[in-house]
Amino acid sequence: MSIARVTEALAVAWNTANDAVLAEGKRMLINDPARLDAVTAVGVDEHVWRHTKAGDKYVTVIIDLTGIRDGTGPACLLDMVQGRSKQAFKTWLAEREQSWRQAVEVVAMGGFTGFKSAASEELPEAVTVMDPFHVVRLAGAALDRCRRRVQQEIHGHRGRAGDPLCTARRSLHTRTGLLTGKQQARLQALFAAEEHVEVEVTWGVYQRVITAYRDPDRARGRQVMRQVIESISAGVPEALGEVITLGRTLKKRAAEVLAYSQRPGTSNGPTEAINGCLERLRGSALGFRNLTNYIAR
Repeated sequence: MSIARVTEALAVAWNTANDAVLAEGKRMLINDPARLDAVTAVGVDEHVWRHTKAGDKYVTVIIDLTGIRDGTGPACLLDMVQGRSKQAFKTWLAEREQSWRQAVEVVAMGGFTGFKSAASEELPEAVTVMDPFHVVRLAGAALDRCRRRVQQEIHGHRGRAGDPLCTARRSLHTRTGLLTGKQQARLQALFAAEEHVEVEVTWGVYQRVITAYRDPDRARGRQVMRQVIESISAGVPEALGEVITLGRTLKKRAAEVLAYSQRPGTSNGPTEAINGCLERLRGSALGFRNLTNYIAR
């Protein structure tokens, strides 16, 4: 038998075995109605399943957070659907039974407004929560943009080794209670220069956001977060463009941001953790081109 015939025979055998595995996996796992039982808390986020220019690279990942919220077990993957859009999540929710949708009490999500709109339309009784990870990331991104802008205005180039703003970039993102003596001295020297005042103000907002979430008293933390949102939503000097943008975003999503303090265990952290597991799967099998195969695995 020629090599070509052997190769062809092996390809046919592999495809047959693969189809059988996918069919059985779909029957036992994906089509098992019991896997959706007793779900009261849902997490949703996007995931990049392939880093190529061809085709849609995003999927929407839907997670059961009930076990985490109730302290009865880990989070688990409910489904992955192609695309990252309001319609992708909305369609998935609409396909669930009415009784299931009525049982969902909380939906945790990031900053993508499409997921918020889909949840509000299909799960009107559920509370939407913007988890701390994404809120802190928004504040951190505003700090980074401010630092880079001031760096460019002062030095006329991007940060280089030896530039104070470049050297302090990690210290700026460290919570004040965790700063080493060296980092504290670095920040004090940085903020002593009047030309860095905009960075200092933005850094202060970032630290206040972290403080609100770290407060062991949830009611007090909620009040601190409310004060932060109110203070940066109006009356901010035009020079602090990054803070103004952050204030607009947080004011628009204030209800979801503040809802976290009244919904313990509804962080989207477990969703990010499962995304990390999916990243490892993708990294160990770079040949994935078929989304059905990827979702099944």
